[in-house]
Amino acid sequence: MVPEINYWAVLLAMISSMIVGSVWYTPKVFGTRWAKLANVDMSGSAKSAVWPIVTTVIVSFVTAWVLAGASAIAWHFYEGSFFVAAVVTAILLWAGFTAARFITHDAFEGRPTALTTMNIAHELVTLVIMAVLIGVWPPAGI
Repeated sequence: MVPEINYWAVLLAMISSMIVGSVWYTPKVFGTRWAKLANVDMSGSAKSAVWPIVTTVIVSFVTAWVLAGASAIAWHFYEGSFFVAAVVTAILLWAGFTAARFITHDAFEGRPTALTTMNIAHELVTLVIMAVLIGVWPPAGI
């Protein structure tokens, strides 16, 4: 079975990821603290940000697409509300894969706990917003 996916919802979720990241890491929100904790020099040129932004667009699309597919599979299994299936799926995938892996890698790399917490919180917010958008616009037929 190939899960049904609403690609318009996936594109909106991808865009939402870019918006959340832009707000989250702006200097007035968490950007300055993140740069200090991650030892990142924010004075680089806009040209140096091109590949990270392109990478983020691609990865955000893949994340939204996988979340949409996993949400459809979860909905078929549990039935009920597609919206709830999307949000619960996002939180479970975040906890089991994203947060768990960040915590493990950051512990071995000796990264500050504050940085790990900030990054996994960003991922949680990103995935929940993606899930809301995917859940509000389920694929046709669901």
